[in-house]
Amino acid sequence: MKAIGYRTPGPIDQPGALLDITLPDPVARGRDLLVEVKAISVNPVDTKVRRSAAPDAGQDYKVLGWDASGIVKAVGPEVTLFQPGDRVWYAGSIVRQGTNSELHLVDERIVGHAPESLDFAQAAALPLTAITAWEMLFDRLGVAPGKQPDGRTLLIIGAAGGVGSILTQLAARLTNLTVIATASRPETQAWVRELGAHHVIDHRQPLAEELRRIGFPSVDLIASLTQTESHLAQIVEAIAPQGKLALIDDPQALDIMPFKRKSVSVHWELMFTRSLFGTEDMQAQHRLLDEVAELVDAGLVRSTLAEHYGSINAANLQRAHALIESGRSRGKVVLENWE
Repeated sequence: MKAIGYRTPGPIDQPGALLDITLPDPVARGRDLLVEVKAISVNPVDTKVRRSAAPDAGQDYKVLGWDASGIVKAVGPEVTLFQPGDRVWYAGSIVRQGTNSELHLVDERIVGHAPESLDFAQAAALPLTAITAWEMLFDRLGVAPGKQPDGRTLLIIGAAGGVGSILTQLAARLTNLTVIATASRPETQAWVRELGAHHVIDHRQPLAEELRRIGFPSVDLIASLTQTESHLAQIVEAIAPQGKLALIDDPQALDIMPFKRKSVSVHWELMFTRSLFGTEDMQAQHRLLDEVAELVDAGLVRSTLAEHYGSINAANLQRAHALIESGRSRGKVVLENWE
């Protein structure tokens, strides 16, 4: 099968940063699905792993990629949730070879039935960010889905990115929270407004001052999706007493002692945790993706595909990695079909 991988971790502009390669076809065993990958999208985790992680022991190449949509080609003997021919979408496991390959093995418990209303490219944009945003909002921050009265405010720092784009939609359409998004450029500010944000502020400015400018002396919930370390002092100032902070990025240091005075709780979200540890509730991601598919088909959630970079090959994937690393992307970058 065709695949894209690398031998040596490093910067995206180094020779051999990503290579078109050929690997043996995998075989489905246990609860695995063998998926014929039709489209993939690129996430910041792809670029982080490419910069730092060498191929696993015994492997010549490391194959990246987590988001995928495709068709089930074969199933392992213990599979009960899918059958060959099913259209699926998923975000994979960080401890297995990735989706940048024509054929891919994935545990059925973290796979969903793809939305009927989306093509493969549109579907591939959503799984990782949808799982992350859903778990962050409903599991980590403890928001109850539904339109029951809720006078609280949610600040989403970095709302125009992949996770922010879906989190903005979920919060605006499935809850009664007041959603305040941050974005720094006119086009990204317009993007998050289109996705349902009630207010938009500029994260290049002091966040607490920006919030006061629009009439919010504090906010109850904060989802920090990028540059948490540089925003931390402003987050401490802006968050309300007994508020909740959730984050997904990787600050080099995170001193949470300043939150003690306000009794603020701090929550990490990593959507790979369930598959990484094989938790008892691992199948919750299957149910979550099926539920998001229903929301998409009902018109309540839209794909966050923003850039289509053409066929799945090393050159196009290298361009996509470079865009993600530039910090100027919005939504998701997708590649589709193998040459």
